[in-house]
Amino acid sequence: MNDTLKIVSVPLTDEAMLSLRAGEMVYLSGEIYTGRDAAHKRLYEMIQKGETLPFELNGKVIYYAGPCPAKPGQAIGSVGPTTSGRMDAYSPLLISHGLKAMIGKGYRSPEVKQAIIDHGGVYFAAIGGAAALMAKCVKLSEVIAFDDLGTEAVRRLVIEKLPVIVAIDSKGSDFYSDGTEQYRCM
Repeated sequence: MNDTLKIVSVPLTDEAMLSLRAGEMVYLSGEIYTGRDAAHKRLYEMIQKGETLPFELNGKVIYYAGPCPAKPGQAIGSVGPTTSGRMDAYSPLLISHGLKAMIGKGYRSPEVKQAIIDHGGVYFAAIGGAAALMAKCVKLSEVIAFDDLGTEAVRRLVIEKLPVIVAIDSKGSDFYSDGTEQYRCM
């Protein structure tokens, strides 16, 4: 593994995305959005109905998380990843409408992997069980859509050096299922 600190700015440029390789650890800095199952279902339905989305998907990153309330003086409470497979029914459509990257944990379906390849996306794995650490990387948090969903509302986050691992790169290499021995200890 490469031990150099690789900081990637989000939203992602095509050049940055194409440089990412499965198994590589990177630190994301910039603007991302949170969204879980209920929010994804609403976004999916809005696209199907031709409605305007609450934020532009083009080039954006969605973090599959439902943050805890912030303590005084903090931008956000614990913000760990949720299981990505719960969004698999919705992800290919969102990717085809411009979503460039997702952050979560666990395997993705063959349909999501194919959409990543077809549309030049990337899937990042966040470290499960490190929600309090992840919260320290969030500098700003604001609800921008679906406030009625509580912790599952869509939030805009400004992050600094959020640690993630490239799980599926734009060419379809898959950290979880390619059997690459060098990644087995991670």
